[in-house]
Amino acid sequence: MASSSAPSQVICASFNQNNSLFSVGTKEGLKIFDSRNGRLCYENNLGGLNIVEMLFSTSLLAIVGTGEQRAMSPRRLCLFNTQTKQSKRDLNFKTSILAVRLNMKRLVVVLQDRTFVYDLNSTTILEEIETGPNTKGLCAFAPNSEECYLALPASTSKGSALVYKTSEPELICQIDAHQAPLAAMVFSSNGMYLATASEKGTMVRVHLVTQATKSHSFRRGTYPSTIYSLAFSPSVDLPDVLVATSSSGSLHLFFLDAARNGRHDFT
Repeated sequence: MASSSAPSQVICASFNQNNSLFSVGTKEGLKIFDSRNGRLCYENNLGGLNIVEMLFSTSLLAIVGTGEQRAMSPRRLCLFNTQTKQSKRDLNFKTSILAVRLNMKRLVVVLQDRTFVYDLNSTTILEEIETGPNTKGLCAFAPNSEECYLALPASTSKGSALVYKTSEPELICQIDAHQAPLAAMVFSSNGMYLATASEKGTMVRVHLVTQATKSHSFRRGTYPSTIYSLAFSPSVDLPDVLVATSSSGSLHLFFLDAARNGRHDFT
C-alpha cells in the first residue's frame, strides 16, 4: 500500500456487502483493497468520485462522480465493469445523487427528496419513494436479507424511520426510535436488527425489524456528540457487536449479548 507519490484526497470509503473488500474514492479515481491484508486489488483513475459501491466481490461497481469531468456528473449513476473498464449502464437524475446501495437483486438510489428502487438486472424502476428533505442521503439497506429491507428517515423533526421491503416493494412499518432527528442508522447483515442514533448522539438503540420494537438501548455518553457511523459485526446469523464512531474522538463497542452487555470505548 505504500507509495512514493503524495496521497490522494479521500472523498468516500466503504466496505462491500460481506466486508471482504473496501473501496476508496478520491479526486483521481478509485482503489479497492482486500480487507484481510490491505492488498491493493484494483485501481482506476476515472476522475473524482463521490460514491463508490461494490457488488460483493463481482466486477460491477456503482459510481457517482464529483462533476469535475463532464461525463462524471453528480447527477449520473454509472454501473461500471472493472474487467472491461466500460460502463454497463448510466442512470441520470434531475438532482445530485446522495447515496447508493445495492445487492444481487436491487439497486437503491437516494436523492434529497426521493428514493428510487430498481431491479438491478434490468434497471427497471420498481418504486419511487417521495421523502422529506434528506440532505445527507441517510439510508440503511440489508443486502443479505431475502426481503431486501430499506430504511429511510420518516421526518426531519423527530427520529423515526420508515422500513420498506424492496423485494415486493412495500412499506412494512415505522420505527419511532428517538425524539431528535436521525443522524445514523444501519441494518444487521440479515436484516433482523436496525440500529439508530439521533442528532443528539447520546443514545444508540437497536430495534427488532419484524416487530418494530426496541430490543437494546445503549448510552454512548452524557454530552451531545455527532454520530458519524454505525456498524454491526459481520455475522451470518446474529450479530453480537455494534460499533459507533462519533465526533467525541472515540470508537464505541456495544455488546448485544446480555451476558456481556456494556460499552467499551477506544480513543
